[in-house]
Parts: sequence; structure tokens; C-alpha cells
Amino acid sequence: MIDPARPATAAASRPVVASRPVMMAMLVIAYTLNFIDRQIVGILAEPIKADLGLSDGQLGWMGGTAFALFYTVLAIPLAMLADRRNRSWIIALGLTLWSAATALCGLAQNFWQLFLARMSVGVGEAAGVAPAYSLISDLYPPERRARALAIFSLGIPIGSALGVLFGGLIAASVDWRAAFVTIGLVGVLFAPIFKYVVRDPGHGHMSAPPSAPAAAPAPEPAPEPAARPTSSAPSIGTVFRTIAAKPSFWYLSLGAGMASMAGYGFAFWIPSFLARSFDLGLVDRSWVMAGIAFFGGATGIWAGGVLGDRLGSRAPGGYARLIAIAFLVTLPSYLVAFASETLWLSFLLFLIPSALGLMWLGPVVTAITKLVPANMRATASALFLFINNLLGLGLGSPLIGEISDALTPLYGEEALRYSAMATTLVYAGAAIMMALAARRLGRDVVEA
Repeated sequence: MIDPARPATAAASRPVVASRPVMMAMLVIAYTLNFIDRQIVGILAEPIKADLGLSDGQLGWMGGTAFALFYTVLAIPLAMLADRRNRSWIIALGLTLWSAATALCGLAQNFWQLFLARMSVGVGEAAGVAPAYSLISDLYPPERRARALAIFSLGIPIGSALGVLFGGLIAASVDWRAAFVTIGLVGVLFAPIFKYVVRDPGHGHMSAPPSAPAAAPAPEPAPEPAARPTSSAPSIGTVFRTIAAKPSFWYLSLGAGMASMAGYGFAFWIPSFLARSFDLGLVDRSWVMAGIAFFGGATGIWAGGVLGDRLGSRAPGGYARLIAIAFLVTLPSYLVAFASETLWLSFLLFLIPSALGLMWLGPVVTAITKLVPANMRATASALFLFINNLLGLGLGSPLIGEISDALTPLYGEEALRYSAMATTLVYAGAAIMMALAARRLGRDVVEA
């Protein structure tokens, strides 16, 4: 390990620009594995239900709430650590833990064992997102952050697609247990490669004063030990008081949380909807769901990043205004897709809201990072993710599952269809929150 106190070598003093694409690629791969492990449970829900004898309500609590319990809570102290310590180490250790926990899911013999294993996945993944947001904010200047965060967020559709595809294919060839074990071991093996390649550039790296010479970018520091502070960071109380005083933070958090409640819930339940309403086999619904997740999600995330940078550079409110419009169109699109009686029509219709429902990632996260100084970004992002994931991951899939259980005596196998249709209404509230944020952001940002 290189001593940070020693003079930098030529290799260690290269500009951040030289290694930025490689570091971003590694972050995207890590986030892809994050979502493979997070979303694989959706495609395996029907085999798990049949093997362990679970209800839709139990599936929902296991698929969402179990993960969210520790993911949301631990994300905050881990983000505080990321504002002080080496973020590369934090992400690598989290990647190892969540991947090992995913493999353990394959050993579960009943609901509670699987519930606890999914909780452990959440413990690991709590170290993956907020530190990455903070690190990316130090790799890219403000005017390029929405696109950079959108590129990072491509791990969501890529991971979701690969999770349902590989999970379904492995489960069809062997069983659902082998799918969990195989996917988990891949992440464990990738973690040391990630740590070897990704170096923390230092906190506030892209927040240099305007007078700094443009032709001499700051050198990239050598890797630091995990125990060595990289910057002084304020307490969580200070960060919370700073960001809680800004109404736009609450509007953005609640709006994104409402959208995530429906989005995460649909991502978990659409494979089961395809099985029950269209009698689609495991392999076929794996391909259909992978297409929806990848083509819809990637298009929406990339469009959100490009349009967010364009509109946000004109006025901060542009970030949220774009997403308010996207959510307004998402609601009827999902409603018609779930109501359709034709498989391929449903598939095509799902592509539209899958894209629009994920457009918020780049613009909203960029807006959040602009509400606080550089040494508060990871903690502020974690506070945002706490609200977003508490609503989205914690309530989305169990809400749809419980409504489905309640409607089953009336609608039988079609109960899940009507439960999902009712849930689309939360996008109306999400659009209202984003519209309110658009009016306030101009007064709340601390960075242009």
C-alpha cells in the first residue's frame, strides 16, 4: 500500500481525467451487481412461493421490506464514514458482504431464513450507493454530473435485466437456490478487482475555486488506508439541519420515494403478473422482463441525464420540472399496460413507463448534491436515499402483495393485475412533489 505522506510517483500523479472512464466503468459494474442481487428475487418469486409455500403478502415483505430495513438505516452512518474515509474501501467491502448474503439466500429453508438473508443483502448494499454518488461528484464537474450519475445509474437497468435473465435461466436449468448462489459468488470474486482499480480522488476534488488554473488539473492522490481520514466532515446533525431547512429536499425525496414505491413494486411483481395473467413460463418471462428492464430503463436513465444537464444548467428548477412531466405520463402508461389482455401489447406499453419512471435518477440526485457543500454530499445523499428507499423498497412490493391477497377471493389469479393498477395512482402524488420542488430549487442550491 502506498504511503500518502510520500511524494507521488509519476503514475500516481496522473490527472483524474486519465483514469476517470475506467473508474466509472468499475462503479457501473458494482452497481450492476448491486441490482442483480437486489432484483433477482422478483423473477424467482413464483418458484420460491411454490417451494416454501408463501403468500403474496409474505413474498412482498421478503422481497422489499426485508431488504429495506437495514439498507435504509445503515446507509446513513456508512455515508458519514464515506464523507471522512476512503470510499473505494467502503464500496468494496459492501460489495463483498451483499454478494455473500445473496449466496446465503439459496440456503434458506423457510420464510424467516430467507427474510434474514435478504436483510443481510441490504446491510451490504447500504455501503454501495451514497459513497458512489459522492465519489462521482468528485470525479466530474457540476455541469456534467447529471450525465455522469445517469451513466452510473445504468447499472439499474443492466443489473435488473441480467438479474431476471440469469436468475430465470439458472432456476429453469437447476433451481432457484442455484441462481442465488451463482450470482452471489460472482460479486464476491469481483470485489477485490474493484478495490485494486478504483482510487478515491479525495473529497471536494471538483470543487476547486474558479481561480485555479484550468490547464493544470489536480493530481489524483495515491490510494489511502481505510482508517485514514480524507477530509473533515460535519456531523450528521449538522448535515440534517442544513438540508432539512430546504423545502426542495423534502419535495425531491418524497416525490422520488412515491415513484420508487410503485417502480420497485412493479419490478418485483411484473414477472408474477406475466405468469398469472398470461400463463408465461419461467424462461419466457425472464426474457420479456429483461427486455423491459434494459431497453426501457436504459433509455429513460440516459434521457434523464442528458435532458437534466441541459435544463438544470439553465435553472436549477429544470431538474425537477422534467421529472414532474415524466411522472404525469408514467401513470396512464402503466395503467394501460396492466389493463391490456395481449402479451406483446403489454410488453411494448411497459417500455414507456419503465423509461419515464427512471428518468429521475440523474437529475434528482444531481439536485440533491447541489443543496450542500462537497463534504456533506455522501451524508446528504444517504438522507435522501433513506426516505426514497424507506418508501420505495420498504412499502412498494408488500403493498401490492397485500392488496393482491385481499382481492384474490374476488378476482383469483387476476387479483395481482388490479392491485398493480391501483398502485399506479401514487405517480400523481410524485408529480405534484416534483412540481413543488421545481419552484423552490433556485433558492435552495449552494452550487450553480
